[in-house]
Amino acid sequence: MTAINWPPRYPSDYVPPAGQEYWSSIVETMPPEQRDAAILGKLREQVRYVYHNSGFYREFYADAPVDPANLGSLEDFTQLPILTKEEIRREQEEHPPYGRFLCVPPTDVFRVHGTSGTTGRPTVFGIGRDDWERIAEAHARILWGAGLRPDDLVMVAAVFSLYVGSWGALVGAERLGATCFPFGGGAPGQTERAAEWAAMVKPSALYGTPSYALYLAETARQMGLDPLNDFAFRFMFFSGEPGASVPSTRKLIEDTFGCYVVDQGSMAEMTPWMSNSGCRHLTGGMHLWQDIVYTELVDPETRQNLPLGAEGVPVYSHTERTSQPMIRYWSGDIAQWDMIDCPCGRTYPTLTRGIYGRADDMIIVRGQNVFPSRIEDILRSMDVFGGEFRLLLERERGELDRLTVQTEVLAETFAEREFDPASLEPLREDIAASLRRALGVAVAVELKPAGEFERTQFKARRIIDRRTI
Repeated sequence: MTAINWPPRYPSDYVPPAGQEYWSSIVETMPPEQRDAAILGKLREQVRYVYHNSGFYREFYADAPVDPANLGSLEDFTQLPILTKEEIRREQEEHPPYGRFLCVPPTDVFRVHGTSGTTGRPTVFGIGRDDWERIAEAHARILWGAGLRPDDLVMVAAVFSLYVGSWGALVGAERLGATCFPFGGGAPGQTERAAEWAAMVKPSALYGTPSYALYLAETARQMGLDPLNDFAFRFMFFSGEPGASVPSTRKLIEDTFGCYVVDQGSMAEMTPWMSNSGCRHLTGGMHLWQDIVYTELVDPETRQNLPLGAEGVPVYSHTERTSQPMIRYWSGDIAQWDMIDCPCGRTYPTLTRGIYGRADDMIIVRGQNVFPSRIEDILRSMDVFGGEFRLLLERERGELDRLTVQTEVLAETFAEREFDPASLEPLREDIAASLRRALGVAVAVELKPAGEFERTQFKARRIIDRRTI
């Protein structure tokens, strides 16, 4: 990494010996200060490149207090403005379809991906062929750290659509040399077929969301299959939700399938999105593979950089992207980072609890910050939990926010008492008390029978916001 050859090109036929811990031992275990010097070289080239090739960045950096074409330090880099999703959407609306981010001729675009646009105008990602090859290399390297090997059979059980996560998992596994089973997801009856195929073909690894893994297990049991004995998953890697680093959810998945779990993912805009990833030794959280996508943690209010040990918002930057690079991109997520002594020996900083919330999903109840992932951890640790929950937010004009936790309880538990509502009250009070002790604030609790809430093959949407201004 000391010599800057930018943008890098990687040999397409390299795969480490199966028993080797690292894809690139020098890069992954070098002292952090030495890596920072190498990252600065990559960022200097990356920023210089966008400044000379993107009309957007030339305007965006017009008032920067440093020279974007000649960054002298990582501190200089932090003086560049932070890019937001709203600015991307506005730029692409004014200069469709890619905005002035592309930096390569449109004829060089190899793949077009994007967001669904469920919360606004869709975001378009134009990816060049050289970048796609680098994405494959990065994903392969990180999946190697997660424990994937060429003799694995990987079931990619997520929607193949504009969403780039499924494709990233697939291209990375292919580059690594694993056998790939691009099963997909989202179609009616797809999960039943997934259970049949998993029992028949015996994939050793699965990619999807934590919610999907639990839904697959529930569906399999309804079909008379045992996820522990009829499947052969040795590990699962997830993105899209915080569940893989939520201790009780992680343990439930590992106990259900007899596998280990790896948490991954950052932002679709930041493909290769696996640049936040656990390894096969990490029992929760995600290493930040800084030489692939450089991550800073900033204060959500001041947007100033935070030291290790702090909680804040990750800000991401490509280090080797030519087609539509994102520089200092505001994620809106909430995480805590630190240096940990991981048995893997990698010297990257780590998001110690993964991504456990979003700045706009944080619920403030009587002055106390509450994240949905914390409620999930509490509920899944309870024997009576029925598998799903919803968070109902309400507020009348001039009032404080009110949070009601609507939680499923086991069907037999609910059925025994539903005709005598008073008999459910002790159970409701027990759950409310557990939540109050863990959250530090009282919330309302409503009990629902298991199966009340829809299961999903993608990301679970658990917040119902009925607040009025």
